[in-house]
Amino acid sequence: MNVDSILNGVVIDHIEAGSGMRLYDLLGLDEVDVSVAIIKNVTSRKMGKKDIIKIDGEVPIDFDLIGFVDPEATLNIIKDGKLMEKKRIDMPLELRNVIKCKNPRCITSCEQELPHVFKLTDKDNKVYRCIYCETKAN
Repeated sequence: MNVDSILNGVVIDHIEAGSGMRLYDLLGLDEVDVSVAIIKNVTSRKMGKKDIIKIDGEVPIDFDLIGFVDPEATLNIIKDGKLMEKKRIDMPLELRNVIKCKNPRCITSCEQELPHVFKLTDKDNKVYRCIYCETKAN
């Protein structure tokens, strides 16, 4: 398989195999007007298998979403066909309106204008909890 290199844009690399589509959806990449390639289950010496997302163009990237889906992922910024910067993304301490609370008794279920806010409560196990009802995010 051959996927062309990109001239200006970003490559999200070292995504846990199987998580690329979830990240694609959360980043809203289906709505951008640039070329996007998702490569799934690529052989990796370090990880065994991984996913990669290549975005050929400048689009806003929410680093918190990348850190939420896979804090081990890397973000490579490409300018004029060359790697300009490589960033490691850490887990965000707070997620706002990224995921919704599943608890039907949570105040966010009846108060529609309230933001859905989750705090990182256990970094080792990647656990986020709703700030209103303490329900664990899936």
